[in-house]
Amino acid sequence: MRIMLIAALAGIAVSLPSMAQSRPAVKSSSLASPGVLGADLLPIRRITLYRSGVGSFQRLGEVNGDATIQLRFKTEQINDILKSMVAVDLSKGKGRIDGIAYASKEPLAKRLASFGVDISDSPKMRDILSRLRGSPVKVTTSQGEFSGTVLNVEDRPTIVTGGQDAPPARHDLPWVNLLTPQGVKSVSLTEALGFAILDPGLAEELAKALAAVAEYRADRTKTVDIVCSGDGSREIALAYVQESPVWKATYRLILPKTGGEGAEKAPMQMHAWAIVENTSDDDWKDVTLALVSGRPVSFRMDLYEPLFMTRPELPVPTEQGVVARVFDAGQSPFRDAAAPAREEALRALEFDARTSRMRAAAPGRPSGGAEKAADPSVGYSMTGLSGDDMTTGFAAQSRGVESGEVFQFEVDHPVTVERQRSAMIPIVDTGIEGRRVSIYTPGDNPEHPMRGVEITNTSDVPFMPGPISVYDDGTYAGDAQIMYVPKGDKRLLAYSLDLEVDADAKSTSAYTVQRIKIVKGAMEQTALLERATTYSFENKDGSRPRTILIEHPRDDAWEFVGDAKPVETTTAAVRFQIEVSKGGKKAVEVKQRRIEGSRFEVTSFDLATLLSYSKQGKVSEEVLAAVREAARRQGVIADLALAIGALEKERAEITSDQSRVRENIGSVDRTSDLYARYMRKLSDQETRLDAIVGELATAHANLTAAQQDLASYISGLNVE
Repeated sequence: MRIMLIAALAGIAVSLPSMAQSRPAVKSSSLASPGVLGADLLPIRRITLYRSGVGSFQRLGEVNGDATIQLRFKTEQINDILKSMVAVDLSKGKGRIDGIAYASKEPLAKRLASFGVDISDSPKMRDILSRLRGSPVKVTTSQGEFSGTVLNVEDRPTIVTGGQDAPPARHDLPWVNLLTPQGVKSVSLTEALGFAILDPGLAEELAKALAAVAEYRADRTKTVDIVCSGDGSREIALAYVQESPVWKATYRLILPKTGGEGAEKAPMQMHAWAIVENTSDDDWKDVTLALVSGRPVSFRMDLYEPLFMTRPELPVPTEQGVVARVFDAGQSPFRDAAAPAREEALRALEFDARTSRMRAAAPGRPSGGAEKAADPSVGYSMTGLSGDDMTTGFAAQSRGVESGEVFQFEVDHPVTVERQRSAMIPIVDTGIEGRRVSIYTPGDNPEHPMRGVEITNTSDVPFMPGPISVYDDGTYAGDAQIMYVPKGDKRLLAYSLDLEVDADAKSTSAYTVQRIKIVKGAMEQTALLERATTYSFENKDGSRPRTILIEHPRDDAWEFVGDAKPVETTTAAVRFQIEVSKGGKKAVEVKQRRIEGSRFEVTSFDLATLLSYSKQGKVSEEVLAAVREAARRQGVIADLALAIGALEKERAEITSDQSRVRENIGSVDRTSDLYARYMRKLSDQETRLDAIVGELATAHANLTAAQQDLASYISGLNVE
């Protein structure tokens, strides 16, 4: 089955001046004749690689008359091809693109369901036998072979005896019922070793279904046909986007001779290589290569597999029989809800001339040869090479180009990369400004700073993220890493530990109460928090001073005070700079402070502490007097609470004693003196209990009044 996409691109003016100017000459003997032509007729002429995992590929070639050009792609690439492919006939009226055809991909489950034996859901043996209902089969068990027509498959409750310690258990086990000449025969599928389909047609259907599964798994490539029609020789351009490895940048930073200078700016040389990988099945032969810094939005969408919509199943409309003297209302005729959809012609897409630019090989440069673009420093000792050798022996083979809102590197000579191979291409060779520094980050290494450089991208190209190998006057010094660095921006690079500089960091802190006042009934305390970190360095290098950048942790809640002033701020750190002479020592103290406010209840503040603050002038006499008055009123409340507690205790003791007396009085002669004494005591206790009830009521009322008085007093306090 073939699917044809009508491109509707014929007769539409498309701007491709650069492709037309740079196309290679095609001999008349190679012009296509009508029929099916290979992919070599439309070779890849330009590749643009992005850092978002995609690449844009442009092909250009000539055809003669009517032709169909076949291109092969991996099956997983077809969706990107269908989403992005553009085909254009550049003959300006002599021909057109009739469409793009490709083999359809019917969903495997739907295809398997069409066979006589449905195995689309990877069914079990019992399910297959159930689907073969009405078909003759032969089931082989440990008891023998049983043939018959499948009647049904059912689950039967069965008691299964366990081992010596396991009790019997009930399980539902599958049985197949076969219709035989002797009647219905039931066979336990738990004892079945296998079965055979006795119907040759159904057996063949099952074999075809399994073959379809194998074919689906083995189908790794698909053919896409570009159908062209027209008269004479014409140029055909094709462009599409497909998944490609992210191109990577790797750098070499060449530092000049050190001399005796400290952090003075000095020219440095930056070399950059682009690593590109051809993971496709096509050779990239003499292609124009562009490397784009931007990351366009790219996503996957399954356009290749046919999509079938679920449609509702409606009952067949029927007419009700005529009944005497009863007339039903007429029903609307049944209609198909799916109206024919209008076809829309595909919009013609124009190539961007800026990103379609191709150039012939530069004079004097070799064409192709990915192996020639290898990094000469990899795998070789740098002994004997000076910084000047490394600086003058490198030449970038690309130029920066602003393309729309992105930046791209245009390789200035044709590139050849064989399939399943990779290449390194020099793209940047530029001088930049920089200075040597040591970078101290206490959280990373508290004992030594890192050797590093502060570079400024004074070139005319941005630097992409990637690793940097640092060479100091021709000697490998260490590795560093950068993220994206725009033109004119600065970055710090740390490439090795500076063992010749010892570092130390000591921190102190202080908490000082500044002022206490009462606002809306609450004590407000203002305190000054101070902390200081002393960074000390000893430069044991007797030949070169050090410029040390200290990365102090950033906390915007604190402000810097004192003589040390920050020179730079990042999202995570504040940087300070210190100069240490040759063989010298130096320290810098970084001071910070912040104001902190706290709120307390007036009655919870310790009066002795408040008195000490008053002597220091941090608390006014008015505040002290207000706190004393609140404490006095709080004391009244405490006294009342104690009195209530004492009354409650007394009542409990009397009640307990009355229980003892009543227990004893039952065994005493009513005419005795002891009995009379017990009765007088009970009478006195009852009198006291009545008095306690009254005293408790008065005390609770006084306590409530005192609490309200304190709350009213405190709520109105506003004392400086």
